[in-house]
Amino acid sequence: MYKQIIESIKDKPKLYETTGVAFWDDDHISQSMLKVHLDPYTDGASRQHLYIEKSADWISTYLRKDRDRLLDLGCGPGIYAELLWNKGFRVTGIDYSNRSISYAKQSSARKGKNIKYIYQDYLSIGYEAEYDVIILIYCDLGVLPPQERATLLNKIYNALKPGGIFIVDVFSLSNYTCFQDSTTVAYEDKGFWCSEPYVCIQKKAEYEHKDFLEQYVIITENRCQTYNLWNHAFSSDELTSFMRQTGFANVDLYSDVTGTVFEEKSKTICAVCKKS
Repeated sequence: MYKQIIESIKDKPKLYETTGVAFWDDDHISQSMLKVHLDPYTDGASRQHLYIEKSADWISTYLRKDRDRLLDLGCGPGIYAELLWNKGFRVTGIDYSNRSISYAKQSSARKGKNIKYIYQDYLSIGYEAEYDVIILIYCDLGVLPPQERATLLNKIYNALKPGGIFIVDVFSLSNYTCFQDSTTVAYEDKGFWCSEPYVCIQKKAEYEHKDFLEQYVIITENRCQTYNLWNHAFSSDELTSFMRQTGFANVDLYSDVTGTVFEEKSKTICAVCKKS
């Protein structure tokens, strides 16, 4: 185990290197993530719920009575999906956390909301001109390696009907103004990562081309597990170019997913992209 710990923390991982662990389906971590999703006052797995309500109100401005099929990628436990269903959308939600999808299904059934939820990696979708609106919210696009970003965008473009709208947000460089390479060590009796006592070694590292890593090495009495969380910071020009290369003819930028007027200093960038 000592060798594993040393190997985990001695060097910076290669860019977008993974450790092969689907932590979002870990029994304990998925419980922790669901709890954070459902906390209305934290910006964790989901944003604060008041923000999400404002966001759903703004997204609904793109609804027309004859164009109402919406696909929510990375839907989590269905917070956006339920609000958008209330706005009149026919919603399909996709997420790769079995626990979140199970919760979403139970919640919509209990409330009588006819929302379709699918437990699936959204990189594997294969729709053809089926949706009027697709959303990918809370900066998931930057989590993916460049090739997977391109693959997903092409799939999203294909899944939209002509005239369809894709709404996505990403982090900008302003979000990382105070980001510094660092390593910290903390002990927890139990917490987000584990239900038993553990040590968490957190490493932050900036890479070339505006890529950032937050690495967590979790050490318990009997095991050592590493989780690499990546994200890419986009400029407005890069994001716009990326969308147009995919085929989106019109790309409008906002500072966030509530429709705030775009400013370069914003920590996030929201793109509303229209398919010809």
